[in-house]
Amino acid sequence: MDIVLFGPPGAGKGTQADLICSTLSIPHLSTGDIFRYHIKSNTDLGQKVKSILGAGELVSDEVVFEVVASRLADDDASQGVLYDGYPRTIPQVHLLKDWLKAHGRSLTGVINIQVPDEEVIGRLTARRVCSECGASYHLQWKPHGENNTCLKCGKQSIIQRDDDKEDVVKGRLDVYKGQTFPVLDELRGLDGVDVINIDGVGSIEDVSTRITTQLNAWKQARNS
Repeated sequence: MDIVLFGPPGAGKGTQADLICSTLSIPHLSTGDIFRYHIKSNTDLGQKVKSILGAGELVSDEVVFEVVASRLADDDASQGVLYDGYPRTIPQVHLLKDWLKAHGRSLTGVINIQVPDEEVIGRLTARRVCSECGASYHLQWKPHGENNTCLKCGKQSIIQRDDDKEDVVKGRLDVYKGQTFPVLDELRGLDGVDVINIDGVGSIEDVSTRITTQLNAWKQARNS
C-alpha cells in the first residue's frame, strides 16, 4: 500500500509513522532523510541538491520528486511506502500519481491526523532540548531535571529551541494552512484515494488505536 501521512506540525506524525510502517510492512519515506543520505553519500543527485541549496535556491518540485523516485526504486519499496512530508505541493501530487500509475501502483489513502491549533501550540512550546548532548524533553510528558538539568549528561543545559517558541510555532501553522493544507484537497480528488481523518488528541496509544483500526479496514478491503 502507498499511504500519505498528513497533518500539521506537532500532530505526532513521526510518533505514529513507526506503527503504520510496522502494521503494513512498508518502509518510511521521509524526503529529509533521503536528501541527507544523497548529500552525505555525495551521489550525483546529492551533488545536484547540494548545489541548489548552496546557491540559496529552493529545490524544484521536479528535483524533489527525483529524490523521492530514487527511494521508490529500491526493492523494499516495491509493495508500497508511507509518505511522510511528501507531497507538499499540488504539482508534487501529480508527479507522484503519474509515477505510481506508470509502475502499476496507486495511492491507497491518506491518514490525516487532525489536531487543533491550541493543542499544537501547547505541545511544541513545551518541548525542550539539551544544548550539550541533544537529549529531548517535554514539560508535560518527559520532564527534565531540576534547575534545567539534563538527565542524560547531567549538565544544566536545557533550552527551548527558537523554532519551538510560540510566535514561530504560530508562523509554522500559518504556512501549513496556506501552502500545505491545499494538497489534501488535491489528494482527495484523485480516483480511488480514501482520505481518513484521525482525531490526534489524546494519548499516543489512543491515537495509535484509531489509526490501526483504519489500517486494518484497508488491509481487509484489499484482501477481499
